[in-house]
Formats: sequence, structure tokens, C-alpha cells
Amino acid sequence: MPDFHSRRRSRLHKGIRIPSFLSFKNASFWSRVTRLMLYAFIAGVVIVPLLFLWYSRDLPTPGKLVTSKYKDATRIYDRNGELLYSVYQDENRTYVKINEIPKYVKQGTIAIEDKDFYKNNGFSIIGIFRAFARSLLSARIAGGGSTITQQLVKNVLLTSEKSLPRKIKELMLSIQVDNRFSKDQILEMYLNNIPYGGTAIGVEAAAEQYFGKKAKELNLAESAFLAGLPQLPSLYTPFSGNKYYIDRTDSVLKRMVADKYITKAQAEKALTEIKNYQFTQRAANLKAAHFVMYVRQLLGDKFGDQMVQNGGLQVTTTLDIKMQEKAEEIVKDEIDSLKKYKVSNGAALISEPKTGEILAMVGSKDYFSEDIDGNFNVVTQADRQPGSSMKPIIYAKALEKGYTASTMLMDTKTEFVTDGSSEPYNPVNYDGKFRGPVQMRFALGNSLNIPAVKMLALVGIKDSMQLAYDMGVASWEPTDENLKNVGLSLVLGGRETHMIDEVTAYGVFANGGVRQDPVAILKVTDSRGHKLFEYKPREGKRVLPEEVAYIISHILLDNNARADEFGTNSYLRIPGRTVAAKTGTTDEKRDNWTFGYTPSLVVGVWVGNNDYTPMNQAIASGATGASPIWHNLMVMALKGKPDEDFKKPENVIALQIDPLGGGLPRDGQPARSEFFIKGTEPTSSSSIYQNKDGKDYWVFTERDPVSTDGRNRWQEGIDAWIAEFHKDEERYNPPGELKNKNSESPTSTPTP
Repeated sequence: MPDFHSRRRSRLHKGIRIPSFLSFKNASFWSRVTRLMLYAFIAGVVIVPLLFLWYSRDLPTPGKLVTSKYKDATRIYDRNGELLYSVYQDENRTYVKINEIPKYVKQGTIAIEDKDFYKNNGFSIIGIFRAFARSLLSARIAGGGSTITQQLVKNVLLTSEKSLPRKIKELMLSIQVDNRFSKDQILEMYLNNIPYGGTAIGVEAAAEQYFGKKAKELNLAESAFLAGLPQLPSLYTPFSGNKYYIDRTDSVLKRMVADKYITKAQAEKALTEIKNYQFTQRAANLKAAHFVMYVRQLLGDKFGDQMVQNGGLQVTTTLDIKMQEKAEEIVKDEIDSLKKYKVSNGAALISEPKTGEILAMVGSKDYFSEDIDGNFNVVTQADRQPGSSMKPIIYAKALEKGYTASTMLMDTKTEFVTDGSSEPYNPVNYDGKFRGPVQMRFALGNSLNIPAVKMLALVGIKDSMQLAYDMGVASWEPTDENLKNVGLSLVLGGRETHMIDEVTAYGVFANGGVRQDPVAILKVTDSRGHKLFEYKPREGKRVLPEEVAYIISHILLDNNARADEFGTNSYLRIPGRTVAAKTGTTDEKRDNWTFGYTPSLVVGVWVGNNDYTPMNQAIASGATGASPIWHNLMVMALKGKPDEDFKKPENVIALQIDPLGGGLPRDGQPARSEFFIKGTEPTSSSSIYQNKDGKDYWVFTERDPVSTDGRNRWQEGIDAWIAEFHKDEERYNPPGELKNKNSESPTSTPTP
């Protein structure tokens, strides 16, 4: 007789009737498997649509793929529309069409990432099950198994979060994307949006970052290398310190062989090429790096950093990228040739003086060199001593005050003692020589130090600094604090400057006395094309009389005026061109400069070491260092342009003068031509000539305007020079009464 429990079970079974086709009773093993699959199918039919409905509530639309975050990238272009830089939240990218991407890039990417790309519907069942199996084994949501379409969706429309909801969204969107776009469109969007390591987003930026070329120029080896990066860019990048990128490239090439895209021989050759390739750290799609970063700073100051980061600014600059690239090459090649002189770095700036527009800016030999702090922009950031390169400004102030290009100064060993100085100042010339009487034209042309210091003393430190400041040299503003910390060494490099400021000042000479501040940006629009800024040509500010600018320019272009120091065939001479030029070298050889200009072009060059290490003493103004670079840059920049002369103002006149004293020539004596501003020209012969008993004597006298203890140290220097070098020459040693006669009429005072 059945017990209670068995009767109860019997009643329960009778109350719940299970359809026979679902019952496992008496069912075979395979029949049970079939029924389990049926259960799963029924659940899928019900659950999957519900999941799709649930997760589609906040799903982004596939249409965003064609207007992805790339639209928000700020792009910086040169003056002719060539892209220099594209940035979105510190990502560099440039969109390229599918027909500009080499077939090897497309084939390698498909082979390694999604071999059935052109066959699947945006997802891979095998890939999904593979990822699911890995998730079960690792007890977490695992990545991998994604098609190219899924990776595109993940990178553009979704986050990289690893969760079941996100994976479902990824699958849903991938199906929609595959239905909406062609396979070529999907591949194009993928190759333009996938990360390739560093800041490089997209294949164009990657090609620039790793190989310094455009994507369309990539060969098989380079294409295979790039195709392998997106899986793990931080691991496979050659800049990570390992060689994993070689094995990864090998894997790509083997897949390409297996899929019959290339032959085995091609693969072996390409792998060898990658093994031997010397990768150089470059910024993705970053051209004219120092200039671009300078512009980016200007944009940040004007519009704010947030707007620059993701505001989609479209920026047209003044840069000429062709000139820039040639300038970069010239600077690098010349600096490399100066290694024996202990020179590691150089910088250059080219601008248009009529507008101030910057055409080329080379902030260092190599922006990416850590050895020389290459990303530091010497042009705009470095406080460097200018050496003699600021002398033209001192002489310009002298011309303003009535001195002339024929004013005679005595180049003799001189001790300078000024108020507040505890130690006397004893400057020497570059070559250690003393030339005696020298006119301003030749003192400036040959960059003589002692006459320059004397001229600064005569015209005044404050007035000279004020002129320099007015011409664009910000660090020379004659504030009380600045005046306390400067002396007569100012004219020889005693106050630091920025190259960009000096180029502005030389632009004043080139532009006939009118200052034009540096201009780097011509136009800025937002991502919709709305104009935010446009540069309007300006008249500039006159800071120097046109006549003064002309005479200084004429001195600096006079090859004869500098022949004593530089010779007649120096790097400062550009055959067939009218070019003014000036050098500068600091005493300890820490800085070497050359600046030069035409009416339409200014070129400035610096060489040295960023850490202020002295260069070899053989660095000579005019023979090595900055001058050869300047020469090559000027020749390059002027190529194809007509020669330009500086326009002589109407009130500048030419006269024949005595080549020694600077007055009108005496009968039967040699003469040379000199320019004068009307009202400053000489009206008589020079007073240095004295006659007694039918004999001519030279009487050289100068008044010391800085000594306050009653001594005339300038005259002491003249007398000592005569005693040392000309004591036996009668004409240098006049009778006492002749010498004393001129003691109150120093040769260095301006002509009335």
C-alpha cells in the first residue's frame, strides 16, 4: 500500500500536466539536448528584444559617426591652407578619405583585426562566443572578439567600459551601423578614429608620428607596422623601450600572406625593413612645432584654453610651411656641422618687416630632442645676451642727436669709470686690436667695441634704452629698476633680449623707421565657419626717423665698411643682393647672432647651447656660427624675388668727405662719399688737421663725459696709444700749443 508521500506526489503530478513534447520522461539524450536548445531559443526570442528595447533608451545614433568628435578639433594651418596641427583634448588627427589610404594599410588592418570584415554583418558570432568563454574563465567581462565595426562604435559612440550593458549596446549599434553605411565607409571611419599610440588618432596622424610622412606615402612595411598598433598601442609602440612591435608586425604580415594579400617574400622583406628602421619621436601631424605651440599659446590667451582644446577653431596663420621646412633643414644641417665647436643648438626667425608677419620660426635644432631641451623655443622664450647685435640702435640714437656716419671716434684702449661703479670698465675689441681714429660707418660696420661704448656714453644709456624699447625690445624698458642694473656694457650685450624682439627692432630699420609687431595669426573661425578674428593690415607706428633708418641700413649693407673685420667675401655678403646685416657674439662665446634684412624680409639667427655652456673660442663673428646659417636662410628666402634697394629719403644727401677726419676734403687730398641728413652735413674740413711752420699734424682729442673725478680717461687712452704705436711719427706728435688748442673741441661731438 503506498505511503503518504507517494500518494501526495501522485496527486501533484496529476494536478500539473506537462506537455508530452516538453517532458524528459523516457526521452533520449539527444532529444533532451534538442529540447534545451528549444528552451534557449524561446527565451532568446522573448528576452533579447526586451534587452534591445531597454538598452536602446539612451543609445547614441550611428549618424554621429560621420560628425564625430573630430569636428571639435582645433586645426592650425599655414598661410596657404596646409595643415600644421590638429588637436582635440591633446589628440592629434587629420581625416583622410579611403582612396588616400594605401591598400596595404587596409589589407593589413582587415587581416589582423577582422578577416571577414566584408562578409559579416557588423559582428562575429564566433568572436562573441570567444569573448563569452574568456569572461567565464576570468570571472569578468573580457574584451576582444570585436569586429572592425564594433571597434569603431566603441571608439566613437561609446566608452571603453567593460560591462554587459555596454557590450549589448556595442552589438546593437554595430548592426545598425553595418546596415546604414557601406563597408568602405566603415573602414574609412575606423582608420580615421582608432588610436595608434601617443596622441595619434587615425592613420594620417600615425604615419606622421612614426614615419614623418603622409598616409598615402606608406609602404608595405610601414603599413603592416601601423596595422598592428591599435590592439595595444602602448605596448606595441617602438617608444615603449621594448621590441614587441617587431613580433606584432610579423603577425600582421603572416596574416596578410595567409589571406593572399602579399607573398611570403614580400613579408620577409618588409619585416627586415621594420627591424632595421630607426624610429624617431615625432608629434603626430605636428609641423613647425615651435611656431604651432607659440600660436596655440596666443589662441589660449585670446579665446581660453578650453576653446582651443575642443572648440573646433580653424586657424589660418602667417607661416609659409615650404619656407619653414627648408629653414628647419638648414638650421639642423649647419648645427650638426658645428659639433667640434661645442655648439648643440640653433634657432631662426624669418618675418616680413612691412607687416610683421612671421614666415618661419625654428625654435631649436630639433623640437623632439631631449638632450638639448629641444621643445624650448629660443626665439620667443630665451633671455640671451645679444652681444654686439644691438649696436645699430645705439648708433641710431646718435644720428637722432646730430652725430653723423662720418663722426670720428678714437678706438684706443680706454678705462671707463662711471658714477656708482666700484670697478673700472675696460672693454676690448673682438680681435684685441686698436685702430685709432675711426668714423662711425666703419666703427659700426666692423663692430668695434670701444667706439660703441664711447657713443653710448655720449648719447646716454636711458635714451638708448628708450629707443630700443620703442623699437620692440621689451626687456630694455628704461624703468628705474632697469636703469639701476645697467651700465656702459649695455651696448656689448649687457642686457638680455629675446630673438623675436630683436627681429622686430631690425624690422624697424628695414621698414624705414616704422615698427610692426609680430603677427602669427591671420584668421580664426569656429567649427561652423563663423569668423571670430581676422587680421587687418595696419600702418604701424613710426619710432625712428626715416632718414636715420636709411643711413643705418646703408652702413650695414656696405661690404667695404666691414671689410677690415670680416673681409670682402664674408657670409654677410649675398652676391647680387642688397642686404643689410649685423653680427653679435658675447665675450664668453655663450651666444652668437646674425641679423639681416632687405626692405621685405628680416632674418635672425642664434647659435649656442641651451644650458649656457660656452662654445669653442673659434666661433668667430662672420666666419662660423650663426652667419653661415643666416646666409643660407637669406639666399633661400630671397630665391625668385627681385633685388630691392632701400629707398633714400629726399632729405638725405651725399657729400664727398675727408676719409680720416670726416669733414670736407682738403684740396688735393683723397675723399670718399658719405650720406648725411640735411642740416648735419659738414661745412668745413676736419679740425684734426693742424698746420705749423708748413707742416701738417694730426690732433686727436676727446672729452670724457663719464668720469667725475677730474680725469680725462678718454684722452689718456689716446695719448697712450700714440706713445705706444706712433711715438716716432711726427704728424702724431704735434707741438703742445696745437694739441692744447683743440682740447675743448673733441672730435666726437656732433656737427652743428
